[in-house]
Amino acid sequence: MGKNKIIIRGAKEHNLKNLDLEIPRDKLVVITGLSGSGKSSLAFDTIYAEGQRRYVESLSAYARQFLGQMEKPHVEYIEGLSPAISIDQKTTSKNPRSTVGTVTEIYDYLRLLFARVGHPHCPECGRPVTSQTVSEMVDRIMALGGRTKIQILAPLVRGRKGEHQGVIEMARREGFVRVRVDGEIREVTDEIVLDKNKKHNIEVVVDRLIVKEGIERRLADSLETALKMGEGLVIIDVIDGEELTMSEKFACVECGINLEELTPRMFSFNSPYGACPQCDGLGEKREFDPDLILDWERSINDGGIIPWRHSNGKYFPQVLAALARELGFSLDVPIKDLPEEVIEVLLYGWDRKLKFNYTNSYGRTRLHETRWLGIIGYLRRRMQENNTPSYHAQMERYMSVRPCPECGGARLRKESLAVKVGGLSIYDVTCFSVKEALEFFENLKLTGREQLIAEQILKEIKSRLSFLNNVGLDYLTLNRAAGTLSGGEAQRIRLATQIGSKLVGVLYILDEPSIGLHQRDNDRLIKTLKDLRDIGNTVIVVEHDEDTIREADWVIDIGPGAGRNGGRVVAQGTPEDVMKVEESITGQYLSGQRFIPIPSSRKKPNGKYLEIKGARQHNLKNIDVKIPLGTFTCITGVSGSGKSTLINQILHRKLMQHFYDSIERPGEHDAILGLEHLDKVITIDQSPIGRTPRSNPATYTKVFDYIRDVFASTPEARARGYKKGRFSFNVKGGRCEACAGDGIIKIEMHFLPDVYVPCEVCGGKRYNRETLEIKYKGKNIADVLDMTVEEALEFFSNVPPIARRLQTLYDVGLGYIKLGQPATTLSGGEAQRIKIATELSKQSTGKTIYILDEPTTGLHFEDVNKLLKVLFKLREGGNTVLVIEHNLDVIKSADYIIDLGPEGGDRGGQIVATGTPEEVAENENSYTGQFLKKILAKGKYSEDGTFYKETSVVGA
Repeated sequence: MGKNKIIIRGAKEHNLKNLDLEIPRDKLVVITGLSGSGKSSLAFDTIYAEGQRRYVESLSAYARQFLGQMEKPHVEYIEGLSPAISIDQKTTSKNPRSTVGTVTEIYDYLRLLFARVGHPHCPECGRPVTSQTVSEMVDRIMALGGRTKIQILAPLVRGRKGEHQGVIEMARREGFVRVRVDGEIREVTDEIVLDKNKKHNIEVVVDRLIVKEGIERRLADSLETALKMGEGLVIIDVIDGEELTMSEKFACVECGINLEELTPRMFSFNSPYGACPQCDGLGEKREFDPDLILDWERSINDGGIIPWRHSNGKYFPQVLAALARELGFSLDVPIKDLPEEVIEVLLYGWDRKLKFNYTNSYGRTRLHETRWLGIIGYLRRRMQENNTPSYHAQMERYMSVRPCPECGGARLRKESLAVKVGGLSIYDVTCFSVKEALEFFENLKLTGREQLIAEQILKEIKSRLSFLNNVGLDYLTLNRAAGTLSGGEAQRIRLATQIGSKLVGVLYILDEPSIGLHQRDNDRLIKTLKDLRDIGNTVIVVEHDEDTIREADWVIDIGPGAGRNGGRVVAQGTPEDVMKVEESITGQYLSGQRFIPIPSSRKKPNGKYLEIKGARQHNLKNIDVKIPLGTFTCITGVSGSGKSTLINQILHRKLMQHFYDSIERPGEHDAILGLEHLDKVITIDQSPIGRTPRSNPATYTKVFDYIRDVFASTPEARARGYKKGRFSFNVKGGRCEACAGDGIIKIEMHFLPDVYVPCEVCGGKRYNRETLEIKYKGKNIADVLDMTVEEALEFFSNVPPIARRLQTLYDVGLGYIKLGQPATTLSGGEAQRIKIATELSKQSTGKTIYILDEPTTGLHFEDVNKLLKVLFKLREGGNTVLVIEHNLDVIKSADYIIDLGPEGGDRGGQIVATGTPEEVAENENSYTGQFLKKILAKGKYSEDGTFYKETSVVGA
């Protein structure tokens, strides 16, 4: 029965209303519906959770305790499940060592390629490195002269974990007397016990010699023995000198530099054998930043040295005065006007001693002598002396992340970077975008022997690069940090990896893979999803994108509303079937019965602008951008064109630095003009409003503070002496102490998933009996937390501070959520709208800039319509709304558009078009304009406020 279908009976997870559902297998299935309707509850919390749980249950109880068993979803049964793979937006690695290359495993193949067919060069002079014969080694050692004492060592173990008793025993059998273990000379007869969990180096002492005439023969024999035991590698331990590593294979005759045999770990920045020793393979270091230490516009006497601005000490002012006398500069001149050499001394110190009369805090004066360490030198010393986390956090305000001075951001040792393939180092290759890397490997010329060795490696590299290219990620560079990827980019990378695995019979569940993708590139993504289906997999996609829904084999519309008003299957079938269902809001938007209107007029700029000058971070081409204030402005462009770099990394960081003294350094630019027209910046994203069940809409919006005030002011509460804190479930006093105000008790089940049960004492109400006896209009505090926003709005209609905040939640379409609903159960779209509602409820100054990065993520057509009304409301208060977006309904509704491109990566970073949507639509060079032209022709906004559609659609 379940061979061709996934059969679900009685699904009740979260808000699902006892769903019975049959989903066709081996099809592209789209689950859609309003934000909060239950899509993710069905796809991830029911179907995927059950598939994962069944797989984990097939393992032993011992293995299950390490894997973290998923809780059994609330469903009667599911038939026809395949092994399930979830590809969502929340699994991006934030590890700074993780890059696009490592996540896709392309970098692993690159390391193997360079280790097997790479041409080593001298890291000093750049000449190709040649092999060394024993005679050349003898000559090199004899050149040390001066009766130098040496030990000839044969490396047996290099950086490997284990006890290695067999290696030491072998050395003993071979007749050797001494070994060097982790740098320490030991007798082989000693009892040598090594920690098996640590990495060790073990070398056999083959011979000990004094360099002098006549030892050449013995030296050659010893080297041959050592090379044989060390598999072509020998270490010359020069007593009281620098250790030499020689190889039969690689050495620079001119510089005397020896390289060990090429291995894949030499090219890993996660291994001590490949990582740059200064930055440990991170490619960057957190250093004190002069721009964060000095206020260039002020003089030293006017507080120009920021860390010492509020210091009451007398020492540094007197030292600085003495330094000024010695170097002949003024403490009353703006720091920017001081000579460069003076600023260098101020920051990094002076090698001469200063003598001056020092007056201490008691008024005693004496001759003092000191060496000026520099501001940065003193800050470093204080950090070493005060090792507390709080002090280090305070000092980090004056530090920024810079490229490592040793490797320049390449992450690897200079010896590893000196190995070339096709004339390029491995770092050069990772600097390529996916498209450029693919072209490089397609045109790579290798010798016959090299081609034979590298054939399989190149096939894997090109295959993976092609998959990334096909899902619209051709602009990403291989060394791009995984933590900087958007949710959609990370998801498409994992999607490309899965296509490469060519698994069959798998159930793939994806969460909005179209996020961050321009309409131009949608076709490539949809083709990828179909390819995954066509090789024999079932692909379930939670999606709102119209193109994806129309291309699906089967559509499931969940609704009709959100929260408690959702959780039912409103319509299912082909896209055409869904369009025929009157109750389906999705169907109405697909058929054109409902649509998001175009504003009848656009708000004109108020003459004030925010102007970014010379933006050149990442791929931005030194551009100047003018953002009109008091308008709703959209930043558009294909994926990778530079939108996030311009707004998030340059503008937002600069605004945060200007208004809130943020320590994050803005991206490279010359200046930002017009900051005086603003008084604050608000960023609204889809991150959770809290990461624990204690956080909820009532606490986040601060409406709970006013609700607690109301309960504390009731006659009964006042008679008992209950204050506002009595009604908080986060502090002792009024909460139930049996569950510490959680309302639930966690019971650990070891190799089974943890079980959460309502608290027996309070019955899940969070408060103790005495607190619950206090009632307002017949309801206690727990009853209020269990109300929906809509119910609470009516209940508190006569309390203005509460009603105003609840009204904004209702206005953004969240009337269905409960005031005490745990933050962990809210969708991304719900969390975002709670943040918007919180901002709306505040008194606006009319000088705020709101920055939103793809706010339509997770939002249905109907939700987007509501979002636009809220954004217009923010704008009508005189504020500036700045949105990075690909959604055409949002773009067509904007007052002003700044379109970047024309392509992604290096071929982007320029301004393609600016102006109203109508003006951008006429620009033939703009991809956004081409799609806008079609959508603007489809509908208009009439003068009397009603919407109509034209019978003939021009340009559609």
